[in-house]
Amino acid sequence: MKVECEQEDDGRWIAEVIEIPGALAYGDSQEEALRKAQVLALRILADRLEHGETFPDIGLGFPLAS
Repeated sequence: MKVECEQEDDGRWIAEVIEIPGALAYGDSQEEALRKAQVLALRILADRLEHGETFPDIGLGFPLAS
């Protein structure tokens, strides 16, 4: 997954998982923002999977059932 991260004018960091709309998070450090965005992305994907929704193939290594 591609994650973009940049520092805001106020010093906070923001990270966004590009392939997962809505998966963006702030942190006091770059590492914290990245970690929070990754956690949120996984929660979003788990929720979509649980509700039978589709999501892009992001290489998690789970083959689709036929």
